[in-house]
Amino acid sequence: MKTRIRTEAAALWAIAWPVLIGQLATVGMSVADVAMTGHLSANDLAAVSLGANVWVIILVSVMGIMMAVNTVIAHEVGAENHERVPHMVRQALWLGLGVGLVGCVLLNVATLVFNYLQLDPSINAKASEFVHVISLGMPAFAMYRALYGYTTSLNQTKPVMVIALGGLAFNIIINWLFIYGHLGFPKLGSTGCAMATGMGLWLMLGAMIFWMRRAEAYKETFPFSHYEGPNWTEIRSTLRLGLPIGVTYFAEVSAFGAVGLLIARFGVVPVSANQIALNFSSLVFMVPLSLGIALTTRVGQTLGEGDPERARFISWTGYALSTSFAVISALGIMIFRDLVAAAYTSDPAVQAMASELLLYAAIFQLSDAAQVTASCAIRGYKVTRTPMLIHLMAFYGFALPIGCVLGLAPAWLPWHPEEPMAARGFWIGLVLGLTIAGIMLTGLLHKLSERRIRQAAALPGAVA
Repeated sequence: MKTRIRTEAAALWAIAWPVLIGQLATVGMSVADVAMTGHLSANDLAAVSLGANVWVIILVSVMGIMMAVNTVIAHEVGAENHERVPHMVRQALWLGLGVGLVGCVLLNVATLVFNYLQLDPSINAKASEFVHVISLGMPAFAMYRALYGYTTSLNQTKPVMVIALGGLAFNIIINWLFIYGHLGFPKLGSTGCAMATGMGLWLMLGAMIFWMRRAEAYKETFPFSHYEGPNWTEIRSTLRLGLPIGVTYFAEVSAFGAVGLLIARFGVVPVSANQIALNFSSLVFMVPLSLGIALTTRVGQTLGEGDPERARFISWTGYALSTSFAVISALGIMIFRDLVAAAYTSDPAVQAMASELLLYAAIFQLSDAAQVTASCAIRGYKVTRTPMLIHLMAFYGFALPIGCVLGLAPAWLPWHPEEPMAARGFWIGLVLGLTIAGIMLTGLLHKLSERRIRQAAALPGAVA
C-alpha cells in the first residue's frame, strides 16, 4: 500500500508542480501589482485593492467556467478518443471568446458599485480606471484557460509553467515602467498595473498557441489544423458543466471580494491590510489548487478508463497531500506574518493590521485546502451542481452574514457587538464558511466515490 501511495503521489506531483509554478507566477502578477503600488502611495494601493476585488471576482468565475474543458477532455483522453479532442478544443476556444467578452462587459458595469461605497473621489476614479483598462485582457484570459485545460489534460504542464513565468517577468517590467514612470514612460500609478496585466494576458495566449504549434506532444490532437465555426450543441454541453463550477468559484471569491468592498467604509488602512492578507493567502492557496487541478485530470482520465476504485484511491491520495501541506503553511504564516506584511508595505499602520489578518488566514488553511481538493476531485467525476450549492450555502448562508454582523455591528439586529469589529469580524465569518464547505465537500467526495464503485460492480459482467 505504501508503495502504491508513493507512486500515485509522484504521478500527481508530476502534473501538479509545473501547474503550481504557473499558478504562482499568475498570482504573482497580482502580488507585484499590490506590492509595487504599496510602495508608491496608500491611495494607489487602495485603488488597486478595490479594483482587484472586482477584477478577481469575474476573473476566477471565468476560470471556473473554463475548467470544464479540463474535465471533458481528460475523460476523452482516458477513453483514448483522441480523434474527438481537436474538435472539442476548437469549441472550447469559441466558448472562451464568448465568456471572456461577457466578463469584460460585466467588469465595466461592476465599477458602478464604487459609487455606493462612500469612497474618496480620487480613489473612486483610480479604481474605476484600473478596472476599465484591465478588463480588456479578459477575452485573452478565457481563451488561454481553454488551451490550459487542453494541455493539462494531456499531462503537458511544462508550457503552463514557462509561459506564466514569462508573463510574470513581463508584468514586473511593465509595472516598473508605468507605475513609477521610469525611462521616460508616463507615471500612471494604479492604471499602469492594469495595463501591465492586460497586455500580459494577451502575450500569454499568443505564447501558448506558438508552443502548441511547435511541440511534438500536440501533434496527434493538434486543434489548429483548420478553421471550425461554433457548434452550439457542443458549447452548451461544456457550458452546462462549467457554469456550476463558475458559480462555485464565484461564491467563494465574491465573498472575499465583498468583504474588501464592505471594509472600504472603514478607511484606507483596513482596505489595504485586507488586500495584503488576501493576496498572500491566495498565493499560498495555489499549492492545494494545483494539486486539485492535477486531481481533476487524473480522476477524469481514470474514470474514462472505467476504473472507479483507482479513481477513489487517487482522490484520497491527493486530498492527504493537500491537507498535509495546509498544516505546514498554517504554521509558516503564524510564524512569519510580520515579515510578510512588511514585504508588502512600508506603512506601519497597514503592516500591523495586515499581520493580524494573516493570523486568520493561517487558521483557515486546513479547511480551505480540504474544500478545494475535494471539489476538484468531485469535478473529475463530472459532478458540479452539488458542490456549487454547498459553496453558496457556506459563503452566503454563513460566512458573509456572520461577517456582516461582527464586522458592521448593525444596530437593528437584536444581537450585535457593541462596536464594529471591521476587518476582523469579516475574517472570522470567512473562517467559519470555509470550515463548513470543507466538511461538507469531504463528505460528498466519500459518498460519490463509493457510489461509483457500487454502480460499476452492478454492471453486467462485473466481477463480484
